Amino acid sequence: MRRTQLGEFEEVVMLAVGILHEAAYGVSIKKEIESRTGRGVSVGALQSALKRLDEKGFLRSREGEATAERAGRPKKYFSITAEGKKALESAREMRNSMWNDIPNMAFDLKVTFL
Repeated sequence: MRRTQLGEFEEVVMLAVGILHEAAYGVSIKKEIESRTGRGVSVGALQSALKRLDEKGFLRSREGEATAERAGRPKKYFSITAEGKKALESAREMRNSMWNDIPNMAFDLKVTFL
């Protein structure tokens, strides 16, 4: 599989799938992201990201049981693949490397005016 970078939202979606594990389906993923980030998530944006991540081979989906409250439609559950785990680890390593390379003085909030 070719190496593919994760976008910020894709990374957040995959992290939510990992947190939810066996309970990761559209609505639960949306709620998890919203509660963790404090930002609203549109259903369309989430569905697009889930589809992209599935096509990239980072997530896999399976259908659950059909339920009456969903008019007989089954929930679609998601899980992280081995390639998805590698992509998440790569994203974490890149971010940590960049954070570690910021000099301490870059966070110095003292401002001197001339």
